[in-house]
Amino acid sequence: MANERARQLRINATAAERKLWHRLRNLKASGRKFRRQAPIDHFIADFVCLSHRLVVEVDGATHSTDKEIAHDVHRQRYIENQGVMVLRFTNTDVVTNIDGVMDTIVGVLDRRECKITPTPCPSPQGGGELLPVHLK
Repeated sequence: MANERARQLRINATAAERKLWHRLRNLKASGRKFRRQAPIDHFIADFVCLSHRLVVEVDGATHSTDKEIAHDVHRQRYIENQGVMVLRFTNTDVVTNIDGVMDTIVGVLDRRECKITPTPCPSPQGGGELLPVHLK
């Protein structure tokens, strides 16, 4: 059921999600592959970089009521308890400041890359291969 819901969310992406996805795909060349509308257990994350254990969420108008905010907080805590960092941006952030959003994401990826390598970052001997990451 989560896979079908994720598929529908990919088909019906918002303008902000499409704009961010276009930019996130360009990070694949540097080993930072993102998946969009990816299931994490019973939740669906807007964008996930599994190798760096990072989720990026783009929040629109449907994230403004008390009930929706409480759901987002619960969901974020659950994901973070799996060892995954969650970054949140509004649709407005993405549409009006995509360069700033990307700078933030790349900065976090750079910092997380150092934290998930088995040797000092960068290793004086080279290496620094990424450890495998498994989400439930």
